[in-house]
Amino acid sequence: MATYDFSGKVALVTGGGSGIGESCCKLFAAGGAKVVVADIDEKNGERVASEIGDAAAFVKVDTSDAGQVEAMVKFAVDTFGGLDIAVNNAGIGGPQAPVGEYPLDGWRKVIGINLDGVFYGMRYQIPAMLERGGGSIVNMASILGSVGFATSSAYVAAKHAVVGLTKNAAIEYSAKGIRVNSVGPGFIRTPLVESALDDATLDMLAGMHPIGRLGQPEEVAALVGFLASDDASFVTGSYHLVDGAYTTQ
Repeated sequence: MATYDFSGKVALVTGGGSGIGESCCKLFAAGGAKVVVADIDEKNGERVASEIGDAAAFVKVDTSDAGQVEAMVKFAVDTFGGLDIAVNNAGIGGPQAPVGEYPLDGWRKVIGINLDGVFYGMRYQIPAMLERGGGSIVNMASILGSVGFATSSAYVAAKHAVVGLTKNAAIEYSAKGIRVNSVGPGFIRTPLVESALDDATLDMLAGMHPIGRLGQPEEVAALVGFLASDDASFVTGSYHLVDGAYTTQ
């Protein structure tokens, strides 16, 4: 995986305790950044921070709670002196049901984490970045930020909204030195996906990608790393797919 120069930078990653978030944390650390690993899962979040070492710190957060997200950003600033990079990655899949049968509590939970959590993140990350003269935010959308997927209405709605929210923030803050982009992964072979699905389902999902396999967390992190880096200095307001050609069909 390519390594970018993040020396002197402070990066914050939600959902940093596993999968794509873990890979992002380790990529930033490899580039010289201080990293805040944020997750609701204390065990895995602390594990990732420990594996990185002194350059990382763990903070527990429920991203659907605005107060906890505000405290998370304050923790990053207090611990490492500021905030330069944020990856709003925390998310859940939610219940599977047609729109006319979708459970209301499931809808609220998915929207609360997958959309509200991204808004809360930017709401508090942006002021912290302005104090540093700018920064880069990467919001984790999905292929389902541009296409539908039967029985996943809450997830699809939230991810479409993340793409729009990203574009709006980019318009508002580009001239102030903050770039905001979104990433749309296809189905990625994360521990969460592997634990939730049997081999037959994983094979079925792999077959839905013309490349013939699921993606790896490191492949998404590589794109996130580029977008967060100074190499992407003219890239903002964009939605970038890493999907094995899933959405070309």
